[in-house]
Amino acid sequence: MSHPNVTEKWEKTRIRHSHRHPPVKNINQIQAETLTKSQRIADRLAMVMGSWTFIIVQSVMLSFWIALNVAAYINHWDPYPFILLNLALSFQAAYAAPIIMMSQNRQAAKDRLMAEQDYVVNIKAEEEVKSIMAHLEQQDEVMIDILRRIEAQHQVIMKSMDLPTPDGTPAPGGL
Repeated sequence: MSHPNVTEKWEKTRIRHSHRHPPVKNINQIQAETLTKSQRIADRLAMVMGSWTFIIVQSVMLSFWIALNVAAYINHWDPYPFILLNLALSFQAAYAAPIIMMSQNRQAAKDRLMAEQDYVVNIKAEEEVKSIMAHLEQQDEVMIDILRRIEAQHQVIMKSMDLPTPDGTPAPGGL
């Protein structure tokens, strides 16, 4: 008993996987490619000024400056209250703050892009899971259909042999 039409039916309803979405983007690479030289310098400066190395080096330099001016016997180039040191630190802060803010604004924009990309990836993952679930449901249907056909064939065989069926009832036409 051949069923070519059943095979054709399952071939036609077979789910083929396809990607209907654009590929995932590497936001870090895209952003790095679009940075100007001044933006790279600002990012590097913000990275250096926000490091422990910078804080330690600057603290050592300030301590050295103060110690030399307090202990100097002959030449106090910046006596207490260290006005020249305050001017230098103010100058540093006046230039560092806007550069660091530019870098932070760029990082915030990059974070927004990354959050948007995460959302897109989550949507893609959801589509993929839905596709997998539909495929599994189709496989379940095929397996149930196969099981029904096997049970029907088993019933036919049992009837032809005049043996009881699996549920224990005698086959029709039997003892």
